[in-house]
Amino acid sequence: MLILLATLALSAALFALLWGVSVRLKDPSFVDSWWGFGIVVLAWTVWAMTARDNAHADHLVSLASLWGLRLGIHLLWRWRSHGPDRRYKALAETARAEHGMDFARFSLLWVFAPQWALQFIVALPVILGQLPPTTERGWLDGLGWGLAAFGIVYETIADWQLARFKADAANSGHAMESGLWRYSRHPNYFGELCTWWGIWLIATDAGMGLWSLPGPLLLSFLLLRVSGAPTTEPHLERTKAGYEAYRRRTSAFIPWPPRP
Repeated sequence: MLILLATLALSAALFALLWGVSVRLKDPSFVDSWWGFGIVVLAWTVWAMTARDNAHADHLVSLASLWGLRLGIHLLWRWRSHGPDRRYKALAETARAEHGMDFARFSLLWVFAPQWALQFIVALPVILGQLPPTTERGWLDGLGWGLAAFGIVYETIADWQLARFKADAANSGHAMESGLWRYSRHPNYFGELCTWWGIWLIATDAGMGLWSLPGPLLLSFLLLRVSGAPTTEPHLERTKAGYEAYRRRTSAFIPWPPRP
């Protein structure tokens, strides 16, 4: 319990600091990169506090670090290259027009406080999986490591392919339909969920599967029903030529050969 409270307090303090930065910049978009970096911090904090007496800790921390550093750098680079995220701009305008919120209140109540809570819940497999003093790894650990490693590689390739596509001016106004994107409209989300369900399997092998289950369940819900596909696809349909036809023939999530 002490470790949970300590990591929760550390996470809150770091989010509060970043909120102050967002108020100064008048832009909360960079918080997306902290989604990855913050989980790395939590993973290593627990690793240090548990005296490393858990056989599953090395797998949990290494996978969380690979995933978090890669994603954090990618999203930070995107923010630095493209500027404020249109979604946060729209939310800020809604908060101001409909609720009379200034930017500081909006950034705290609509962005940083929710992200703090959501990040901590998603990180539960990495946190709780390190707590039991386990001495052996079972087959679920190996399965989880393989699934998570596959997910990290898959998501990395998907993001790289999309970045290359967008870097070519000839592709402006067109949807990405090649590479991994030929088989799934959101291969990056597929890779992300493979990563976190794999990490959850490792936590399950450590005896913390039930307690950490809210993590991957919440992430799945967010990506598939809230802030992932539901927010990106309407925008793509309005701005990318041929996206409606691409949507009809391409699997939404699980990679699958396109329909005729």
